[in-house]
Amino acid sequence: MSATLRHTGYILRGNPVTLVAGCGAALLVLIAIIGPSIAPYGPTVSNVPQALQPPSASHWFGTDQLGRDVFSRVLVATRLDLAIAASAVSLSFVLGAMIGAFCGYAGGRLDRWVGRFVDVLMAFPLFVLAMALVAALGNRVENIIYATAIINLPFYIRFARAEVNVRRNSGWVEAARASGNSHVRVVLLFLLPNVLPAMAVQISLNLGWAILNAAGLSFLGLGVQAPTPEWGIMVAEGARFITTGKWWLVVFPGAALMSAVLCFNLLGDGLRDILDPRMRT
Repeated sequence: MSATLRHTGYILRGNPVTLVAGCGAALLVLIAIIGPSIAPYGPTVSNVPQALQPPSASHWFGTDQLGRDVFSRVLVATRLDLAIAASAVSLSFVLGAMIGAFCGYAGGRLDRWVGRFVDVLMAFPLFVLAMALVAALGNRVENIIYATAIINLPFYIRFARAEVNVRRNSGWVEAARASGNSHVRVVLLFLLPNVLPAMAVQISLNLGWAILNAAGLSFLGLGVQAPTPEWGIMVAEGARFITTGKWWLVVFPGAALMSAVLCFNLLGDGLRDILDPRMRT
């Protein structure tokens, strides 16, 4: 444990961007937890006489076309966007790791069939596939999670399948089988723990992509629906007022979205250095 902490500290000292990204991601999680309780105004409370007011002391991010406080809506939207992304990535990670690991371990016809299925799935433009799934299932939050999980699933299946396929005939795996462990125990207790650290990097990268995917669906009207505060909806609603100089309606939710995606992407690069055994000194 101490060696891991020393190695993590060494990586962070050499790459302060990772430290900043980690702090940013932690701040986003904190905002998602306490945001609704510290929002100065109700995120759906309208005040038409105060509509389209620029940023001021009473409304830090200004107000939208219905007089709703943009700062409060950005805060509250953080919880929904992170919840959608975390749920979708968790679902795709668990299913993808299990499917890929067992297929890579079994090999043979099952492995080839799953491999071809993943190839076919990845042949589609993934965002277009998510749009089709949400349009078919309905634009409820749970369906957005399922659609985002499905389009993330091939990454984890391919990764786990390839890594387990390489390790399945290693000496320590043969020793585990010779010790009387069943095939299921070998996969779950010996192979998967060796694959999961490397997959943690993919989790961080996919979190940023899942946030962007959920916001993109909402921007197109296929995701979360108004008046629910969500970054993609806020950007879509504010885009209509760009030509009239109401820049704050797009800039602040867009900056929140960009910051979240950037933090998780940069954090993924840092995790790769931290978890890569070749970087250990």
